[in-house]
Amino acid sequence: MTDDLSRSFAPDGAWCWFQDPRAVYLSREHQRTYAGWMTARGNLDVGACDHRTRELQRFTLKSDGEVDDHNSCSLLLLADGRLMAFYARHNGLGLHCRTTKGPEDITEWEDEVIVANTPRTTYSHPVYLRDEGLFYAFWRGEDWKPVFATSGDGRTWTPPRILVQEAGREAANVRPYIKIVADGQSTIHFALTNGHPRDEPANSVHYFRYERGGFFRADGTQIGGLDRVPVSLGKCDLVYDAKATGVRAWLWDIALDDCGHPSIAYTRLPAKTDHRYCCARWDGTAWVDREVTPGGRWFPQTPMFRREREPHYSGGMAFRHANPSVVYVSRPIRGVFEIEKWSTADGGMTWTPTAITAGSAYGNVRPVVPRGYAGEADHLLWMRGRYVHYTNYRTEIRMLSGPK
Repeated sequence: MTDDLSRSFAPDGAWCWFQDPRAVYLSREHQRTYAGWMTARGNLDVGACDHRTRELQRFTLKSDGEVDDHNSCSLLLLADGRLMAFYARHNGLGLHCRTTKGPEDITEWEDEVIVANTPRTTYSHPVYLRDEGLFYAFWRGEDWKPVFATSGDGRTWTPPRILVQEAGREAANVRPYIKIVADGQSTIHFALTNGHPRDEPANSVHYFRYERGGFFRADGTQIGGLDRVPVSLGKCDLVYDAKATGVRAWLWDIALDDCGHPSIAYTRLPAKTDHRYCCARWDGTAWVDREVTPGGRWFPQTPMFRREREPHYSGGMAFRHANPSVVYVSRPIRGVFEIEKWSTADGGMTWTPTAITAGSAYGNVRPVVPRGYAGEADHLLWMRGRYVHYTNYRTEIRMLSGPK
């Protein structure tokens, strides 16, 4: 399959991969995919593609001229078909959200809501748990720590609390990066690292979950509760131990299988020019961790005679959330980053590739599968174009449309 089967979802758009969901899918009165992105002029846009009519819609949610792909939003679909968008300025003051006024319609939005006024705000992850009737918003907040707040109506939020941190004297210097997936009913799963691989030579991968007021390891051992936050990083599952291997890691995705068991997609980084895509899955008794494929070097286009500022930026990796035995990766093929699908039929022991793009003139990076899409056909979005830095990009959002 080559990239001429994809189409442009947004001719001007980029996103960071630590806000999720970046794209969502809903088949109801309409059959649509929704996504959010930052333009090269600093606009925060939300778009919708109707898979039946092929119509594309776009709405500018915020325009303040700050060019930074970290300012892209995360999306949450509500039960009635309305859409919530959560966003913040990179390391700025406050997390905000807006909600569409009607279902399946991005042309009109309610007024902006302030979720919290924490400094250094970035990376939002919204969740709704039906059993509790509560919204949860997670983000990086004060002191560079993952924080969270809850709300019963999406408008009035509790004061934020730190979710997790290192114990002891190292706590102040560590800023975990986090990825989140929820079952929508009672459980939230967290994958996290000690920090940024640039700063943490032993950047490891950890895991814990939340359920009915408690925090647990994958085997069910309780390590804390909502009344006893923050959770100690040292009590979480150590999924990948960078101290033991001497190879730092970074996160890309987390998904759940049909049994509710988590799988974590991450990179091992033996060298700045040697990125390795890996998947770790909980099989019910232990973490099974395997390499999927080498991923090449960083993808930003380093200016001549300049030192690369983000050498740990891999091309990208994303699960098909309805089936985490399928993962999409971006890696260099004949010098250009292409998207591939890698599938496993034996629990991750072996993987088989299928090309999604090929022979591209420009790099294809940061793939994502819309949350809520459960079809078997390949349906994903990604960035394509020129990318020098998260403040200097000329990329579009491409889409391969599985729904018919």
